Amino acid sequence: MAQGCTTQIARRSLHTSDGVALSILESGREYNSSDDLKIALVTGWSMPANIWQNQLAEFGRSYHTLAIDPRGQGESQVPADGFTAQRRANDLKDFLDPLKNVLLVGWSLGAIESLQYIHMFGADRLAGLVLVDSSVGEEPAPVPDGAFLQGLRDDRDKTLDGFVRAIFKSARSDAEVAALVDGAKRISVQQSIALLSYPFPRTHWKEIAHGFKKPLLYVVTPQFEAQAHNLRKNRPGTEVEVFKDAGHALFVDEPERFNALVRKFAASLSRR
Repeated sequence: MAQGCTTQIARRSLHTSDGVALSILESGREYNSSDDLKIALVTGWSMPANIWQNQLAEFGRSYHTLAIDPRGQGESQVPADGFTAQRRANDLKDFLDPLKNVLLVGWSLGAIESLQYIHMFGADRLAGLVLVDSSVGEEPAPVPDGAFLQGLRDDRDKTLDGFVRAIFKSARSDAEVAALVDGAKRISVQQSIALLSYPFPRTHWKEIAHGFKKPLLYVVTPQFEAQAHNLRKNRPGTEVEVFKDAGHALFVDEPERFNALVRKFAASLSRR
């Protein structure tokens, strides 16, 4: 929790339609009336929900805010299967079904899975969407990193340590890095690679984003800046923000800027 903040962050669980126990962090429950805007946070590949702790503390001051540990991540159950885009979208459905008027915020793989949720189940429960530093199928295409997948097979500890350190621009303690690496190893190598190998053409994600008719904010680092400009051109009305001096986990590196941006976007939803 952010220093000096008294927002209470609680943990609870839910069971998915296929019987898997998922862990949920939430704050601001006093703002959970049906008409109030809620903020739902979806983390990225191998990362726990508590990576959003600053956002849970800050947004929970005025919004019912929830963050999900996807199956196999954080404190959620590690099942034998279900590491597919379709099943993870179903997990998001189970997560979001009790809610309405939701601002859905997806980071990295969580952004892709949020789009898949919209593709499969529609956007009736959503008030808006924030996609954070993930490819959305626009040009230019990211360069595939086959060396990373091979590294997971050959030396998982070293590869994950490098991955975790690389997603932050701000220095993180060895203990924090080690905890994130250990958490990433809760699932098998095969399961972790399956999550990075969803079998869809890039146009799949672009078509979903273009077809989303509600407000969309796309927040990126320079690796996706060109895609952001193309999404804004090809999908008029898209809001774009570029964090030029942050790492992939930009909401950790620059939490005050990110939080203010999302707060402004959230406030705009009530005026539309």
